Amino acid sequence: MPNARATHPTRRGILAAGGALGLGTALAACKGGERGSASSGKAVKSGRPGRPWSFKDDRGTTVKLDSTPADIVAFTGVAAALYDYGVQAKGVFGPTKTRGGKPDVQAGDMDLSKVTVLGNAWGQFNVEKYAALAPDVLITTTFDDAGTLWYVPEKSRDEITKLAPSVAVSVYDRQLPVPLQRMWDLAESLGGEMTATEATDARKRFEDAAARLRAAAKARPDIRVMAGSASEQLFYVSGSNLSADLEYFKALGVNFVEPTERAKAGSGGWYESLSWENVDKYQADVIMMDDRSSTLQPADITKATWRKLPAVKAGQIISRSPEPILSYDKCVPLLTGLAEALEKAKKLR
Repeated sequence: MPNARATHPTRRGILAAGGALGLGTALAACKGGERGSASSGKAVKSGRPGRPWSFKDDRGTTVKLDSTPADIVAFTGVAAALYDYGVQAKGVFGPTKTRGGKPDVQAGDMDLSKVTVLGNAWGQFNVEKYAALAPDVLITTTFDDAGTLWYVPEKSRDEITKLAPSVAVSVYDRQLPVPLQRMWDLAESLGGEMTATEATDARKRFEDAAARLRAAAKARPDIRVMAGSASEQLFYVSGSNLSADLEYFKALGVNFVEPTERAKAGSGGWYESLSWENVDKYQADVIMMDDRSSTLQPADITKATWRKLPAVKAGQIISRSPEPILSYDKCVPLLTGLAEALEKAKKLR
């Protein structure tokens, strides 16, 4: 979110393009991806009433249980999306709380007092706590075409996936509405409140926001947008391919800075890495910056070369969520924020 996801540097792509640099190396190791069988793991919990449940995920794996999962463990962003549809996770893993103890941006509106946090950073996953939760199913996303389970550590993957079947929603190389619909379908299968006003209104607001962004992009084709992410050492420029959000925005007509395939080769096609001395390689009127807590935020960037960029001096910086919470409610601001930026932007080139 996450951008830099390719098949081989896989997770590295996602995080790095998003900026979770320290995780890049670990991500690169995740080439395989768990592909559990249809009824792998603990099939059911005895004594739990309900009708049989099954769901075919984006790896092509169909998970079947004797009843609808009640004890759900999910990646934080997935749990946040399910929460928006009335489905409560029992445990979460991934960025959940900031160093100050506040909810991470990926935690959405979840009440964190009601979930067990199994790990708050890349590589963290307490298997003993996970087992103690007696999970019915583990749900996460995947950012490559191998089905690698996002934020499930490679070193403990086999141990984790033996405890419960897993479900993965792909956000790899597809436009945002596709994973949004898949998360909707998953939430519905889990008993989500899909006919509730909150859910139906959010879907309508998303459609309206998409129409607004399309109109803004059509009216301002001269405005060039750059998707960036920062660390102390490097600045990352994401291409519009592979990322669900950028692919969709481009389809709506947004004019993006596009690093060459050769420049992105080291990241598997996700992004180009630039030294801060070369941060002015591309000219952009608006810069979208990775909002994840693992990355350096614009207010904290002190590099002189950054401050000299026209978009920075003009205050034409907005946030981007490379790992969007896949509920319509949480994706509406992504569209409206970019639409507003295009509507108000001054041409700087």
